[in-house]
Amino acid sequence: MKRFYLSGQYAFDNRGCEAIVRSTVDLLTEQFGEVEVLVPATNGQRDAVQWPQAASKGVRFVRAYQPLEGRYWVQLQRLPLPLLQGAPWPFPMPSWLRDDLDSVDAVLAVGGDNYSLDYRIPSPIMAVDRYAMDLGKPVILWGGSVGPFDRAPGLMRPMARHLSRMRHVAARESASYDYLTRKLGLANVIRMADPAFVLSPEPVAVDDFWPEGSGRVLGLNVSPLIERYRKPGQDLRAEVAGFIRHVVQDLGMRVLLVPHVNPLMAEGQGGDSRYMAPLLEQLGDLGGAVKLMPSHFNAAQTKHVISRLDFFMGARTHATIAALSSGVPTISIAYSVKARGINRDLFGSEDMVLQTPDVSATTLRSAMEWLMGQEQSMRETLADRLGEWRGMARTAAVRVSDALVH
Repeated sequence: MKRFYLSGQYAFDNRGCEAIVRSTVDLLTEQFGEVEVLVPATNGQRDAVQWPQAASKGVRFVRAYQPLEGRYWVQLQRLPLPLLQGAPWPFPMPSWLRDDLDSVDAVLAVGGDNYSLDYRIPSPIMAVDRYAMDLGKPVILWGGSVGPFDRAPGLMRPMARHLSRMRHVAARESASYDYLTRKLGLANVIRMADPAFVLSPEPVAVDDFWPEGSGRVLGLNVSPLIERYRKPGQDLRAEVAGFIRHVVQDLGMRVLLVPHVNPLMAEGQGGDSRYMAPLLEQLGDLGGAVKLMPSHFNAAQTKHVISRLDFFMGARTHATIAALSSGVPTISIAYSVKARGINRDLFGSEDMVLQTPDVSATTLRSAMEWLMGQEQSMRETLADRLGEWRGMARTAAVRVSDALVH
């Protein structure tokens, strides 16, 4: 039986992370048969409740490496000092982490965008993967988006050296592939689809929260992340509310607000639900035509809900992946290279991408008009391409098998 460690994973609060883990376990099982997969977690008991079938699939939740001092180190690395940005992780690695890594056949570095600057310089994540490589374990960056590192130029050369030591760097979109091969000069890069494209939906009842009335249903996901790109004096929630009012009153449609990042076991607290809940208050006069999906659903259940929508617009990348992989015409509200790359690779253009700094009631209305006009074309493209993309994810699992025999 093969055993794997999924580095870069911490919690299922982000349903995208959960979707990657679930799909990766399924892909490994298809390739190797019975497997054991060590999934780091800050609260394994909580994540196990989110995924009751995990143990039967060979998943064992283990302690995640998140040293308290790492927060201060990462903050320090944000200073515009190239030597500091590229400095290696300065803290000793614990013996329990060595025991976990020693026990596995390979390490898959998951997380999607951990090797980017979307959140912070990834030195703690790099440290675990470097430790595994120092122990002689094959490490594969698994379906990630990488870079760009222009805002931390001191990190580029150390990052290239680090990634060159990996057995494979599997990029999930062409923008990252081009950056890795041309800008960083790596020769170990392969292409794969985001593993979440193979996530199987889990049916749930929707009657209690489905928008009331007749008309088609637009799913909408907006998150606190978009506030980072707010123009001075702009009230983004008011802009979104104005757009929703247009969808209901002028287009005769209904709207379901879909959270995708929320604290587990804390209905409505924090995350996307807290950010979107005030929209219901602002739009109370529209009655039941606008509803908010409960936040307790797991990734597979959320995908089922999204699959029932007529259209989707989302700021969370894996919310849009759930829609696209279900054949739902989708607009991606993009704050980074990953959404642009995925859409360009699927459709051959970025026409369906709305850049986050451009979000307003006017641009959302224009995007919705474009989406409705391109509905049939998008459905046909997705029907034609999704089998190929799922195949790309499965082919990457074969490359994992190859890595284990070298």
